[in-house]
Parts: sequence; C-alpha cells; structure tokens
Amino acid sequence: MKQFKELAHIAVLTKDMEASIAFYEKLGGVCAQRGSVRKPTGVNQLAMVQLAGFWLELIQPGDGTPVDAKGGVLPHLAIEVEDLPSCVEELKAMGINTFKTEKINVLNDLFGGLQNIFFTGPDGELIELIEHF
Repeated sequence: MKQFKELAHIAVLTKDMEASIAFYEKLGGVCAQRGSVRKPTGVNQLAMVQLAGFWLELIQPGDGTPVDAKGGVLPHLAIEVEDLPSCVEELKAMGINTFKTEKINVLNDLFGGLQNIFFTGPDGELIELIEHF
C-alpha cells in the first residue's frame, strides 16, 4: 500500500521492564520514552528503545498476558502510516475485515500522541497500523 511509510517498531513482551531496558542499553540501545496503557484487566507498562536503526517497544503486561517464549514474546508487527483513517478504509475496501476493534484508538498522552488499530493476518499474526501526531 502506498500509505505505508516504514516499520514503526517491533513489540517484545517482558517480565521485568528494568532488566530488559538495561539489557538493550548494554547492546547500545537508548530508552527514549516510557508510558502505560490501561486495559480492562490491568495496566501495561511500555518503553520505546531505539537500537541499531529500529525501535523496540517493550511491554510489561499488567493485564494478565502471559510472557513466555513458548507462546511467543513478539506480540505484533507495527507499520507507520500517513493517514490512518483512510488507510483503514482502503484495507476494508480490499476485503480485510479482521480488525480487533471497530474504532481507531486515540492515545493523546502516549509517546507524544498517536492513534492505532490492530488487525490480523492470514495466520493470526497481529499487525498494528500506527500514526504519530
């Protein structure tokens, strides 16, 4: 799609946020932002770490999401887009109907402000479309 700009980030689940940040900083990464997202069952702690030309979003689940390598610690792929509402409409017109929510999520206070929506690919892989303000 011509609206796709670049890989936005790779999300990684962690049991211990501080240990994960320290690990990636040891590898040359820089923790640039922290935030949190309230879920119905708890609060997930988030950190954005820039490393080797890409971003890692570290997620310490407080919502009961299990963190184990067997179940997968890479919960989604995120793609930065230019105009999220029109991108969603274009995908729907292409027959993609696996969106996790009906509405776009608007998170004004997270990482400088963003909006996002998630949908699944053919094997259930979770894809996030994200637009920063």
